Amino acid sequence: MGVVGRPRGFRVQVPAPFEYERARSVDDAIALLERYGSEARLVAGGHSLLPMMKLRLARPETLIDINDLADLDYIKLDGDEIVLGAMSRHASVLDSSVLAEHYRIFAEAERVIADPLVRNRGTIGGSLCQADPSEDLSAVFSALRGRAVIRSSAGTRSVDLRDFHVGPYETVVGDAEILVEVRIPIRARTGSAYQKVERRAGDWSIAAAGTFVQLTSTDHPDTAVIEDVGIGLTAVGAEHFTCVEAEELLRGGPATGAQVAAAAAVCAEACNPSADQRGPEDYKRHLVGVLVGRALTRSIARAKGEAS
Repeated sequence: MGVVGRPRGFRVQVPAPFEYERARSVDDAIALLERYGSEARLVAGGHSLLPMMKLRLARPETLIDINDLADLDYIKLDGDEIVLGAMSRHASVLDSSVLAEHYRIFAEAERVIADPLVRNRGTIGGSLCQADPSEDLSAVFSALRGRAVIRSSAGTRSVDLRDFHVGPYETVVGDAEILVEVRIPIRARTGSAYQKVERRAGDWSIAAAGTFVQLTSTDHPDTAVIEDVGIGLTAVGAEHFTCVEAEELLRGGPATGAQVAAAAAVCAEACNPSADQRGPEDYKRHLVGVLVGRALTRSIARAKGEAS
Protein backbone atom coordinates (compact mmCIF):
# COMPACT_ATOMS: atom_id res chain seq x y z
CA MET A 1 0.00 0.00 0.00
CA GLY A 2 1.37 3.40 -0.96
CA VAL A 3 1.72 6.38 1.33
CA VAL A 4 -1.43 8.54 1.41
CA GLY A 5 -1.04 11.65 -0.73
CA ARG A 6 2.07 10.39 -2.54
CA PRO A 7 1.78 9.48 -6.24
CA ARG A 8 2.59 5.89 -7.19
CA GLY A 9 6.23 5.57 -8.21
CA PHE A 10 7.24 8.71 -6.28
CA ARG A 11 10.71 8.45 -4.78
CA VAL A 12 11.88 10.46 -1.80
CA GLN A 13 15.32 11.97 -2.21
CA VAL A 14 17.25 11.24 0.96
CA PRO A 15 20.98 11.35 1.71
CA ALA A 16 23.05 8.24 2.22
CA PRO A 17 23.61 7.37 5.92
CA PHE A 18 26.18 9.53 7.70
CA GLU A 19 27.55 10.22 11.17
CA TYR A 20 26.91 13.58 12.82
CA GLU A 21 29.16 15.60 15.13
CA ARG A 22 28.78 19.14 16.48
CA ALA A 23 32.00 21.11 16.89
CA ARG A 24 32.35 23.33 19.96
CA SER A 25 35.32 25.37 18.72
CA VAL A 26 37.65 25.74 15.74
CA ASP A 27 40.18 23.43 17.41
CA ASP A 28 37.42 20.90 18.05
CA ALA A 29 36.32 21.07 14.40
CA ILE A 30 39.90 20.46 13.24
CA ALA A 31 40.27 17.53 15.67
CA LEU A 32 37.05 16.01 14.33
CA LEU A 33 38.26 16.43 10.76
CA GLU A 34 41.47 14.65 11.69
CA ARG A 35 39.55 11.86 13.42
CA TYR A 36 37.11 11.15 10.60
CA GLY A 37 39.44 11.70 7.67
CA SER A 38 38.89 12.72 4.07
CA GLU A 39 35.24 11.63 3.93
CA ALA A 40 34.15 14.15 6.58
CA ARG A 41 32.55 17.46 5.61
CA LEU A 42 31.86 20.68 7.51
CA VAL A 43 28.32 22.05 7.40
CA ALA A 44 27.03 25.49 8.40
CA GLY A 45 24.11 26.78 6.30
CA GLY A 46 24.03 23.59 4.26
CA HIS A 47 22.12 25.11 1.35
CA SER A 48 24.62 23.76 -1.20
CA LEU A 49 25.86 20.57 0.46
CA LEU A 50 22.53 19.11 1.62
CA PRO A 51 20.82 19.21 -1.81
CA MET A 52 23.87 17.46 -3.28
CA MET A 53 23.62 14.84 -0.55
CA LYS A 54 19.92 14.27 -1.25
CA LEU A 55 20.77 13.65 -4.91
CA ARG A 56 23.67 11.38 -3.83
CA LEU A 57 26.09 13.66 -5.70
CA ALA A 58 27.90 14.05 -2.38
CA ARG A 59 28.14 11.17 0.11
CA PRO A 60 30.16 12.27 3.14
CA GLU A 61 30.53 9.66 5.85
CA THR A 62 30.46 12.32 8.59
CA LEU A 63 28.96 15.78 8.86
CA ILE A 64 30.61 18.16 11.33
CA ASP A 65 28.22 20.95 12.31
CA ILE A 66 30.11 24.23 12.89
CA ASN A 67 27.16 26.51 13.64
CA ASP A 68 28.40 26.98 17.22
CA LEU A 69 31.63 28.65 16.03
CA ALA A 70 30.39 32.17 16.75
CA ASP A 71 33.98 33.41 17.08
CA LEU A 72 34.23 33.16 13.28
CA ASP A 73 31.22 35.44 12.74
CA TYR A 74 32.57 38.98 12.31
CA ILE A 75 33.17 41.75 9.79
CA LYS A 76 35.68 44.31 11.05
CA LEU A 77 38.58 46.59 10.23
CA ASP A 78 42.12 45.43 11.00
CA GLY A 79 44.66 48.07 10.01
CA ASP A 80 44.46 48.56 6.26
CA GLU A 81 42.32 45.46 5.71
CA ILE A 82 38.70 44.40 6.09
CA VAL A 83 38.44 41.00 7.77
CA LEU A 84 35.44 38.72 7.33
CA GLY A 85 35.06 35.63 9.50
CA ALA A 86 34.16 32.48 7.58
CA MET A 87 30.93 32.07 9.58
CA SER A 88 29.64 35.52 8.57
CA ARG A 89 26.18 35.06 7.09
CA HIS A 90 25.25 36.53 3.72
CA ALA A 91 22.71 38.78 5.46
CA SER A 92 25.48 40.25 7.62
CA VAL A 93 27.57 40.98 4.53
CA LEU A 94 24.58 42.68 2.91
CA ASP A 95 23.95 44.85 5.98
CA SER A 96 27.59 45.65 6.86
CA SER A 97 28.32 49.38 7.13
CA VAL A 98 32.06 48.65 6.90
CA LEU A 99 31.70 46.91 3.55
CA ALA A 100 29.21 49.51 2.30
CA GLU A 101 31.71 52.28 3.03
CA HIS A 102 34.60 50.69 1.16
CA TYR A 103 33.19 48.22 -1.38
CA ARG A 104 29.65 48.58 -2.72
CA ILE A 105 30.23 45.43 -4.74
CA PHE A 106 29.35 43.25 -1.72
CA ALA A 107 25.84 44.60 -1.21
CA GLU A 108 25.10 44.53 -4.94
CA ALA A 109 26.20 40.90 -5.18
CA GLU A 110 24.41 39.81 -2.02
CA ARG A 111 21.08 41.29 -3.15
CA VAL A 112 21.02 38.87 -6.08
CA ILE A 113 22.16 35.76 -4.19
CA ALA A 114 19.26 33.33 -3.73
CA ASP A 115 16.59 34.54 -1.27
CA PRO A 116 16.33 35.80 2.34
CA LEU A 117 16.17 32.24 3.73
CA VAL A 118 19.50 31.32 2.13
CA ARG A 119 21.08 34.67 2.98
CA ASN A 120 20.08 34.37 6.63
CA ARG A 121 21.70 30.94 7.04
CA GLY A 122 24.36 30.63 4.35
CA THR A 123 27.94 31.66 5.18
CA ILE A 124 30.71 33.19 3.12
CA GLY A 125 33.03 30.34 4.09
CA GLY A 126 30.52 27.80 2.84
CA SER A 127 30.07 29.67 -0.42
CA LEU A 128 33.80 29.85 -1.10
CA CYS A 129 34.51 26.27 -0.07
CA GLN A 130 31.62 24.87 -2.11
CA ALA A 131 33.54 26.26 -5.13
CA ASP A 132 30.54 26.26 -7.42
CA PRO A 133 31.60 27.61 -10.86
CA SER A 134 28.58 29.94 -10.84
CA GLU A 135 28.98 31.27 -7.29
CA ASP A 136 28.71 35.06 -6.95
CA LEU A 137 31.01 35.76 -3.98
CA SER A 138 33.86 33.86 -5.60
CA ALA A 139 33.83 36.46 -8.38
CA VAL A 140 33.65 39.29 -5.84
CA PHE A 141 36.61 38.08 -3.80
CA SER A 142 38.61 37.30 -6.93
CA ALA A 143 38.03 40.83 -8.22
CA LEU A 144 39.17 42.35 -4.91
CA ARG A 145 42.27 40.10 -4.71
CA GLY A 146 41.92 39.23 -1.06
CA ARG A 147 43.53 36.47 0.99
CA ALA A 148 42.05 33.37 2.57
CA VAL A 149 43.33 32.35 6.01
CA ILE A 150 43.26 28.58 6.49
CA ARG A 151 43.86 26.86 9.81
CA SER A 152 44.94 23.37 10.82
CA SER A 153 46.43 21.75 13.90
CA ALA A 154 49.86 22.76 12.56
CA GLY A 155 48.97 26.48 12.44
CA THR A 156 47.61 28.93 9.87
CA ARG A 157 48.50 29.71 6.29
CA SER A 158 47.41 32.45 3.90
CA VAL A 159 46.40 31.86 0.28
CA ASP A 160 45.62 34.44 -2.39
CA LEU A 161 41.94 34.11 -3.21
CA ARG A 162 42.78 33.86 -6.89
CA ASP A 163 44.64 30.65 -6.04
CA PHE A 164 41.95 29.36 -3.66
CA HIS A 165 39.86 27.48 -6.24
CA VAL A 166 41.67 24.77 -8.16
CA GLY A 167 38.68 23.55 -10.18
CA PRO A 168 34.91 23.09 -10.05
CA TYR A 169 33.97 22.16 -6.47
CA GLU A 170 37.65 21.97 -5.50
CA THR A 171 39.73 24.29 -3.30
CA VAL A 172 43.17 24.31 -1.70
CA VAL A 173 41.65 23.62 1.74
CA GLY A 174 43.00 20.25 2.91
CA ASP A 175 41.15 17.37 4.56
CA ALA A 176 41.94 18.50 8.12
CA GLU A 177 41.88 22.25 7.49
CA ILE A 178 39.24 24.93 7.89
CA LEU A 179 38.85 28.33 6.26
CA VAL A 180 38.65 30.77 9.17
CA GLU A 181 38.62 34.22 7.56
CA VAL A 182 39.01 36.31 4.44
CA ARG A 183 41.04 39.53 4.33
CA ILE A 184 40.47 42.31 1.78
CA PRO A 185 42.85 45.28 1.36
CA ILE A 186 41.34 48.75 1.74
CA ARG A 187 42.10 51.00 -1.23
CA ALA A 188 41.71 54.77 -1.47
CA ARG A 189 39.88 56.50 -4.35
CA THR A 190 38.11 53.29 -5.25
CA GLY A 191 34.72 52.41 -6.70
CA SER A 192 33.23 48.96 -7.18
CA ALA A 193 30.12 47.39 -8.70
CA TYR A 194 28.43 44.06 -9.48
CA GLN A 195 26.29 43.20 -12.49
CA LYS A 196 24.39 39.94 -13.00
CA VAL A 197 21.95 38.41 -15.46
CA GLU A 198 19.80 35.51 -14.22
CA ARG A 199 16.76 33.67 -15.53
CA ARG A 200 14.72 34.50 -12.44
CA ALA A 201 15.32 36.30 -9.15
CA GLY A 202 17.78 34.49 -6.92
CA ASP A 203 18.87 32.00 -9.58
CA TRP A 204 22.41 31.07 -10.50
CA SER A 205 23.99 33.48 -12.95
CA ILE A 206 23.79 33.17 -16.68
CA ALA A 207 26.76 35.52 -16.45
CA ALA A 208 27.94 38.03 -13.85
CA ALA A 209 30.78 40.49 -13.44
CA GLY A 210 32.17 42.38 -10.47
CA THR A 211 34.84 45.06 -10.61
CA PHE A 212 36.76 47.60 -8.61
CA VAL A 213 38.69 50.57 -9.99
CA GLN A 214 41.24 52.64 -8.07
CA LEU A 215 42.15 56.00 -9.57
CA THR A 216 45.25 58.12 -9.12
CA SER A 217 44.92 61.23 -6.99
CA THR A 218 44.18 64.30 -9.07
CA ASP A 219 42.30 67.58 -8.80
CA HIS A 220 40.69 66.87 -12.17
CA PRO A 221 38.76 63.57 -12.18
CA ASP A 222 38.50 63.55 -15.96
CA THR A 223 42.28 63.18 -16.24
CA ALA A 224 42.55 60.43 -13.62
CA VAL A 225 44.52 57.31 -14.47
CA ILE A 226 43.55 53.79 -13.40
CA GLU A 227 46.06 52.94 -10.68
CA ASP A 228 44.63 49.50 -9.93
CA VAL A 229 41.71 47.39 -11.11
CA GLY A 230 40.13 44.01 -10.45
CA ILE A 231 37.64 42.07 -12.57
CA GLY A 232 35.67 39.07 -11.33
CA LEU A 233 33.61 36.79 -13.58
CA THR A 234 31.35 33.88 -12.72
CA ALA A 235 29.38 31.19 -14.58
CA VAL A 236 31.39 31.67 -17.79
CA GLY A 237 34.43 29.45 -17.29
CA ALA A 238 36.84 32.27 -16.47
CA GLU A 239 40.12 30.99 -15.04
CA HIS A 240 40.27 31.79 -11.30
CA PHE A 241 37.03 33.77 -11.73
CA THR A 242 38.88 36.66 -13.36
CA CYS A 243 40.38 38.12 -16.53
CA VAL A 244 43.98 39.18 -15.96
CA GLU A 245 44.45 40.28 -19.58
CA ALA A 246 41.76 42.93 -19.29
CA GLU A 247 43.13 44.15 -15.96
CA GLU A 248 46.57 44.57 -17.49
CA LEU A 249 45.07 46.51 -20.39
CA LEU A 250 43.36 48.94 -17.99
CA ARG A 251 46.05 49.37 -15.33
CA GLY A 252 48.05 52.57 -15.86
CA GLY A 253 45.75 53.86 -18.60
CA PRO A 254 43.04 56.53 -18.74
CA ALA A 255 39.63 55.91 -17.21
CA THR A 256 37.82 56.41 -20.49
CA GLY A 257 34.89 54.77 -22.22
CA ALA A 258 37.17 53.53 -24.99
CA GLN A 259 39.44 51.74 -22.51
CA VAL A 260 36.45 50.22 -20.76
CA ALA A 261 35.04 48.96 -24.05
CA ALA A 262 38.38 47.42 -25.01
CA ALA A 263 38.69 45.65 -21.66
CA ALA A 264 35.12 44.35 -21.87
CA ALA A 265 35.86 42.90 -25.31
CA VAL A 266 38.96 41.17 -23.97
CA CYS A 267 36.89 39.58 -21.18
CA ALA A 268 34.28 38.36 -23.65
CA GLU A 269 36.97 36.73 -25.76
CA ALA A 270 39.00 35.29 -22.89
CA CYS A 271 36.19 33.55 -20.96
CA ASN A 272 35.17 29.98 -21.73
CA PRO A 273 31.41 29.58 -21.28
CA SER A 274 29.53 26.35 -21.89
CA ALA A 275 26.28 26.06 -23.78
CA ASP A 276 23.48 24.85 -21.51
CA GLN A 277 19.84 25.49 -20.63
CA ARG A 278 20.78 29.07 -19.73
CA GLY A 279 22.00 29.92 -23.21
CA PRO A 280 24.55 29.29 -25.99
CA GLU A 281 28.21 30.29 -25.82
CA ASP A 282 27.95 33.36 -28.05
CA TYR A 283 25.09 34.75 -25.97
CA LYS A 284 27.10 34.33 -22.77
CA ARG A 285 30.17 35.97 -24.30
CA HIS A 286 27.99 38.91 -25.35
CA LEU A 287 26.66 39.17 -21.79
CA VAL A 288 30.20 39.17 -20.38
CA GLY A 289 31.16 42.13 -22.57
CA VAL A 290 28.05 44.08 -21.60
CA LEU A 291 28.24 43.32 -17.88
CA VAL A 292 31.98 44.03 -17.56
CA GLY A 293 31.49 47.33 -19.38
CA ARG A 294 28.65 48.33 -17.07
CA ALA A 295 30.47 47.30 -13.90
CA LEU A 296 33.67 49.12 -14.88
CA THR A 297 31.78 52.27 -15.89
CA ARG A 298 29.93 52.35 -12.57
CA SER A 299 33.12 51.60 -10.62
CA ILE A 300 34.91 54.51 -12.28
CA ALA A 301 31.99 56.86 -11.63
CA ARG A 302 31.95 55.88 -7.97
CA ALA A 303 35.72 56.31 -7.67
CA LYS A 304 35.27 59.85 -9.03
CA GLY A 305 32.40 60.50 -6.61
CA GLU A 306 29.95 60.89 -9.49
CA ALA A 307 27.62 58.01 -8.59
CA SER A 308 26.13 56.58 -5.41
